[in-house]
Amino acid sequence: MPASIAVEERLFSLVLALMATESGLTKGDILSTVQGYSARFAESGLTSALDRQFERDKDELRDLGIPLQTIDSPDRPGDNTALRYLIPKGRYDLPADIEFSPRELGLLALAAAVWREGSLSADSRRALMKLKARGIEASEPLLGYAPTIRVRDASFDPLQKAQGVAAVSFPYLKPGEHEPRVRTVVPLAIVQHDGRWHLHAHDIDASATRTFLLSRIVGPVTPRPDRGSGLLPMDTVGAADHAAAELRQLFDSNEAELVVQPGTDAAVRLAHRSRRPMSADGVIVLGYTDTDILADELVGFGPEVEVRAPDRLRRAVSARLARVLALHADAGGTESDRG
Repeated sequence: MPASIAVEERLFSLVLALMATESGLTKGDILSTVQGYSARFAESGLTSALDRQFERDKDELRDLGIPLQTIDSPDRPGDNTALRYLIPKGRYDLPADIEFSPRELGLLALAAAVWREGSLSADSRRALMKLKARGIEASEPLLGYAPTIRVRDASFDPLQKAQGVAAVSFPYLKPGEHEPRVRTVVPLAIVQHDGRWHLHAHDIDASATRTFLLSRIVGPVTPRPDRGSGLLPMDTVGAADHAAAELRQLFDSNEAELVVQPGTDAAVRLAHRSRRPMSADGVIVLGYTDTDILADELVGFGPEVEVRAPDRLRRAVSARLARVLALHADAGGTESDRG
């Protein structure tokens, strides 16, 4: 059984491989050479599960704003089975107007040195050799990088270990609530959607399945051997696919109409996620899963974004802006009193 590869590591390897080729890679090239796919591919060849994983990963990259292109194979135009994938390097470069201070450049150089040391692993070298054997020129410095720093919520590992076999409790803070509530669940699957980790679980107190955002778990995950009697072990087969489908359905059903000021940071960061091209007056339409998460993001753009619809999102953004204004007013009053 091949070692499990973290989702973020697989996506990172996929991005680097697609940037390392000018002519693009076929699905077969990717699945047989890129870390995160190749070990499973070597065992059984192209499988439907691996194929679905690659399709989900493509959607994830595009959701992150990465310009993944699909092109016809030069010798087999119109043949969908021969499609090639690539990320045009020029479209994924930093904007020309971004500059770094000497201190920032020093930190970037230090980080690059750390990653460069031993970054071309044995797996990466084999992948490079396979691509070259197929006549595909690839950039060795790009293909060799492998991430070693993983950003996950602290609850990830204990929830993953408890999947289907143990009951656990954790404090969960929902938006708008001032105190967390303790939830007792049997974890069924952990899935990544829209760049965030979600827990699909059987809520013991509610006697129903629920989906929780890991970033809203605000305390330790505690084993509960006294709970779950008669439930354990629970079947987890298909739970991840079911949870992902529910989240995708929710994303597809929610639509936000926004007005962004052309040429601003908001336009650059949000327009590529729009379900239709940005209009001349800056109107874009975004899909979203969670109102509060999107509201938190939009507040960060300040006056560069206006929410037209839905009302719930507009109210959520307005409430956040009002809190910011109140905090600044309080701070200003305090300074005035001191003066």
